Amino acid sequence: MHILLTGGTGLIGRQLCRHWLSHGHRLTVLSRTPEKVAKICGAGVRGVALLEDLGQEPVDAIVNLAGAPIADRPWTSRRKALLWSSRITLTETLLAWMEQREHKPQVLISGSAIGWYGDGGERELTEDSAPVIDDFASQLCIAWEETAQRAEGLGVRVVFIRTGLVLSAEGGFLSRLLLPFKLGLGGPLGNGRQWMPWIHIKDEIGLIDFLLHQKSASGPYNACAPKPVRNREFAKTLGSVLHRPAFMPMPALALKVGLGELSSLLLGGQKALPARLLEAGYTFEFTDLRAALDDLSSRL
Repeated sequence: MHILLTGGTGLIGRQLCRHWLSHGHRLTVLSRTPEKVAKICGAGVRGVALLEDLGQEPVDAIVNLAGAPIADRPWTSRRKALLWSSRITLTETLLAWMEQREHKPQVLISGSAIGWYGDGGERELTEDSAPVIDDFASQLCIAWEETAQRAEGLGVRVVFIRTGLVLSAEGGFLSRLLLPFKLGLGGPLGNGRQWMPWIHIKDEIGLIDFLLHQKSASGPYNACAPKPVRNREFAKTLGSVLHRPAFMPMPALALKVGLGELSSLLLGGQKALPARLLEAGYTFEFTDLRAALDDLSSRL
């Protein structure tokens, strides 16, 4: 199978490339630095700067994960514009490219996030739940999905991956927590009651591969373990795995002053459940947070 990836050099994209290379798939990554793709993603992965560089070469599947990191810096107007264009504008470019092609891909797997629901409070959120709060992160995810959905009009199967907090030793949000925790300064954010929908990187890769090959799969899927935890429990478990205390809370007011609107992403949460994945028959390798963190601990 020939798979085209956007965001292929990111945390999830790199792991997908390694997984699919080992299974004999042909991979192309759309990148601003195509000459670096093989080194980052694996020998044999082709990098292209423009979709036109593919010519009329058949593409069987598109995995659209590109997007500037949402929690790296405060949401200024300029930052919001970048977050929007790196997701929505790129997806529109993919749609225009697909429309021009004689042979359309069979499936488009498009990125999204559990933030689609907004701050869910104590509600259990499945794929049938409506957005709870109309904040920027929710608006961004909704627009991203609505844009990708238009590929169905071209006869392409469309799948949305609403990803939670990915646990990986190679980067992502966990890497940002390591320094304060190792210094003994880790702890809950705000009151620590907000729910954290987490997922081990192995399951993130596994479920994307699963949905790629499930020809009946379409629409949204919550990419998170079946047992979300509260922020306070997450901090306590991470501290235990790292053999460090985890009692130093970060006051909500300090987060709001320092991060502005972005703080809502950290102080809110989602008790999200992967209902459709479980119904489809996907088996999670990691359902317990302690086991997931223990698996990564030697590389943290």
